[in-house]
Amino acid sequence: MDLKRQQIDAFTVSGLRVRTDNAAEHSTESAKIGPMWRQFFASALTEIIPDQQAGSPVYGVYSAYESDASGAFDVTAGVAVDKPAGGYESVEIEAGDYLVFEAHGQMPDAVISTWGKVWTFFSDNPQIQRRYATDFEAYTDPESVSIHIGVR
Repeated sequence: MDLKRQQIDAFTVSGLRVRTDNAAEHSTESAKIGPMWRQFFASALTEIIPDQQAGSPVYGVYSAYESDASGAFDVTAGVAVDKPAGGYESVEIEAGDYLVFEAHGQMPDAVISTWGKVWTFFSDNPQIQRRYATDFEAYTDPESVSIHIGVR
């Protein structure tokens, strides 16, 4: 797996938000992330969210962690903005060090399998600690995603 460490400056993402946990996401009946993404794209929000940064990828931001991977968290689907967009949920990506996990292939399968690799990596490398502050997916094209995991 091609893995790099990257320093990220703080930035803001505006879009749609849901609160969920990993257990809920394993069942079609209780999953919230997929329906949020469908609404995001069906509403063409990449075209209408105001104050977007030019050339912004689409982001999936994980934040407001209750605890760790087993607790509740927020997921925001959106774009980078110069200032929080009125009428949309906004979240600030925390500045700091991130490990970047790259994935290419059919979505959402590629991103789902890469999250499995993220969990395995941290399970196999307990000396590297996640911050559980903000993590994010950056979708640079329809078949490419970079998952950024905040680390201490």
